Amino acid sequence: MSVNKRRTHVFVLPEDDANRQIANGFIVEPLPLNQQVQVLRPAGGWLKVLKRFKKDQVVGMNRYPARLMILLIDFDDHPDRLAEAKAEIPDRLAERVFILGALSTPEALKMANLGSYTEIGRALAKDCRQGTETVWGHHLLQHNRPELQRLLQHVRPILFPSN
Repeated sequence: MSVNKRRTHVFVLPEDDANRQIANGFIVEPLPLNQQVQVLRPAGGWLKVLKRFKKDQVVGMNRYPARLMILLIDFDDHPDRLAEAKAEIPDRLAERVFILGALSTPEALKMANLGSYTEIGRALAKDCRQGTETVWGHHLLQHNRPELQRLLQHVRPILFPSN
């Protein structure tokens, strides 16, 4: 089922299958949010995420002003990765594009005993719903705080309306 493109909706473009599983875990906790969130197929690398975004998503974002986009990438222990990625986003869309990911890789999250990728996604959604940082506060994810706060301003009313 696809999203209603006329209402506020979120597309997630994951770098790889691990990130896709995390995103899918997020949208099923506790109630499926798949009418407002669509996880796209993995791009196969963080640079490919940016390339696919520019090639396949910019036109759609221009056409549908209610669309928000999450680029889910691995930071591969490069603190400047966020700035590099943001530099590729057209200025007119920057307010609606969010770049999130593990400081290193999703595999490191799993090795840190945060659970399976799906469980990590569910725990991240629970944090968002409850306004906590149980998992988002982990040292491999805490660098996302500014982007996450910006994203939640847009999505909390549609994804977590009871908060």
